Formats: sequence, structure tokens, C-alpha cells
Amino acid sequence: MKRIVILGGGTGGTLAANRLCRDFGEGAQITVVDRDDDHVYQPGLLFVPFGTADADELVRSRPRQLADGTGYHGSEVDRVDVDADRVHLADGTVLRYDALVIATGATLLPEKTDGLTGPGWRSHVDTFYDLDGAVGLASALRAFDGGRLVVDVLGLPVKCPVAPLAFCLLADWFFTRRGIRDRVELTYVTPLDAAFDEPVAARTLAGLLAAKNIELVTGFATGEVDGTGERLVSADGREVAFDQAVVVPRHGGASYVDRSPGLGDELGFVRADEHTLRAEVKDNIFVIGDAAALPAAKTASVAYFEGEVLARNVGQFLDGRPLDASFDGHTTCFVESGFGKALLMDFNYDTEPLPGHFPAETGLPLLKESRLNHLGSLLSPWFYWHNLLPGRDLPGVSSEMPRAGKQFPEPAGR
Repeated sequence: MKRIVILGGGTGGTLAANRLCRDFGEGAQITVVDRDDDHVYQPGLLFVPFGTADADELVRSRPRQLADGTGYHGSEVDRVDVDADRVHLADGTVLRYDALVIATGATLLPEKTDGLTGPGWRSHVDTFYDLDGAVGLASALRAFDGGRLVVDVLGLPVKCPVAPLAFCLLADWFFTRRGIRDRVELTYVTPLDAAFDEPVAARTLAGLLAAKNIELVTGFATGEVDGTGERLVSADGREVAFDQAVVVPRHGGASYVDRSPGLGDELGFVRADEHTLRAEVKDNIFVIGDAAALPAAKTASVAYFEGEVLARNVGQFLDGRPLDASFDGHTTCFVESGFGKALLMDFNYDTEPLPGHFPAETGLPLLKESRLNHLGSLLSPWFYWHNLLPGRDLPGVSSEMPRAGKQFPEPAGR
């Protein structure tokens, strides 16, 4: 019987385990490892500060999301012995594997930014990227009666790179609904040179920010968060003052990656082939989701689309056959913009977000605010728990990005 160990019981690890369990049946012993039993629906954290999601409803049991017959072991990971095909856990357990899937996600590193965890942290400086922060911001926003609210991305890469933008757009809606929008100055600060890292989407999103009177500060590499002086200081000496700062801390991989020679890059993310998802360090190690050092976005949709490719390639490897499934970087994400509307983006490694429709010409509008997209976004939690985590295929949507419906630019010279 083949032994498959999956490190991480979050989005990528859970859906990978469920797909592999379905593919192998009783032909493999599958064990998932995570440090606790709480599976958090992370996309929902964005909505907690605005009172449109209940924090308690975002958390469910990790083991209960796994298919029957899948083993679950609660422990921190100490290290991976790549040469010996063993995982050493913090509780002393050693797990041997024929195939290892790394799905331990991205870790918030607030201590990596000078001053961030000093005075003001978890009060007028906070983040919605973890459950405690999202709950704290809900209280802070209810009490906020005017001043400058700044949303700052402290470094890249980060989970769900459009979420900070969506926070600004929802804040505009939230304070308008409260009747105090004219007393609130909203500012979005990013290390990028534009609102987004792809030009067509960047123009659309910058226009939306401008239309909602949200200031955009670009090229701002935050070097210090001064909670006492209530200011952000960039590496080049520029400053942005705030009354309430909502930050996206720097991200890195799980700490055990650094204790596992050859496994990760300088940030602790696992180096892998961007198409096969096989780790560079050894042929029997694969990676899925936010833990991967890939040019794909770190989102739940990416993990979902990767799952189909990963499960097939793990199976091909264990059968001694060449890997024949290829991931193209497919990413789909809603961007809630408030007032019952949302945008939708769909792209991959080679194709930037474009206008049009998804998944075909009669589908949801792309790069355009619409009520239909908002309704689609409202279905995301149900889809997450009942389709994505179980690893079920969605009719009409595959891991490969659809080209139908997109408005591709005319080739140069025509």
C-alpha cells in the first residue's frame, strides 16, 4: 500500500487529500498533518470587519472535512528529511512516505516589519488577514467616526492580492451606509507601481478607486510602522499618516521549511515546477496552494485548480509513469466593491485579466462591476465547503483557463 503524507489541513491539503482518496480508494494510506483542528474559511475574513460575515461561522473542524478513511494527525511539523523520505513531527512522531504533498500555506510575519508589533498593534494598527484581527477591526470600524483610514500592503507575495483593494471599496460602502463617508479619508498604499500588477486590471481598479474618492499611493515599500506617531514610513523616507491602519503583513512559508535543507526558497516557500507542481528538491514531493513558490496568485481558486493537476500527477508518479497533467496558473477571483456589486477576474500565467465573460460568452461579466458577480460571490462560502474542499469538479469549469468569452487584444500590426 502506498503511503501519502499531506502536510497541512487547510484549503490545498484538504482538497488534495479528498481527491487522492477518491482516486486511490483503499490502495493508499493517506495521512494529513496539521497543528490544530480549526479549519478557517479565510476568504470570509475580509467581510468580518464590515459585519457581513460571522467569525464563528468561518471555522469548522479540519478532520470533518476529510473523506472517510483519511488519517489525521495533530502536531506541528519539525522538519522533512528529504533524503530518507520521512517527516519528523514536533510530538516525536516520524511518518514515512512514498509521496509527500506540502500544503502548509503562507504564514503572517508581522515581526518582519519594524514597529508593527509595537505600540498600537491590535488597536489602531491591525489586519484582517487572521481571525483575531478581523474581529478586532469589526470593533474598530464601528467606533471609527472620522479621520484617515489607510490600507497598506507591507510586502509581496501575499494571500489573495485583491483583498486589500476590496477592503478599501467595502470601507467606502460601510462608511457611506453609516452616513459619515464625508468625514473619512480612505487611502490604499501598495509597493506595486500601480493598483494591480497587470495593466488592464490596474487601469480598471485605479479608475474604480478614483471614482470612490480613495487615494492610491504606489511604489511605497513600507520600512516602518510607527504606531505612536501614527505614520507609515517607506524605505525611501516618504510618510503616510493615519488614524487607523489596516495592514497586510509580510508573508513567508511555514517555519519547518527552513529546517528542511533544499526544500524552500529564501521566504520559506517550496520551489516547484510551475506546471507539474512537483518540488525541485526531489521527485516524490509535490506542493499545492499558498505554500508553493510559483508565479500564480495565492488564492483558494488556485489551490482548487491545482488540485486536479496534483492528484493526477501524484498518481502518475506512484504508478511509475511520466507526469502528464499541467497547471496553467488559472486564477478566478471576485472583488467585492460594495453596494451589492462585485467584479470578477479570470487569468493565468500567460493571459492577464481581461474584459469579457466567464466561463463563456454568456457567463458572468469580467472586469466590470455587476450585481450578478455579487450574487456569485455570495455563493462562494457554500461552494467552498461543499465543492472545493471535497475536491469535486464544477461542470463547465476545469483547471485550464477558458479562452471563450474573453476580449483578447488585436495582435500588433493588424
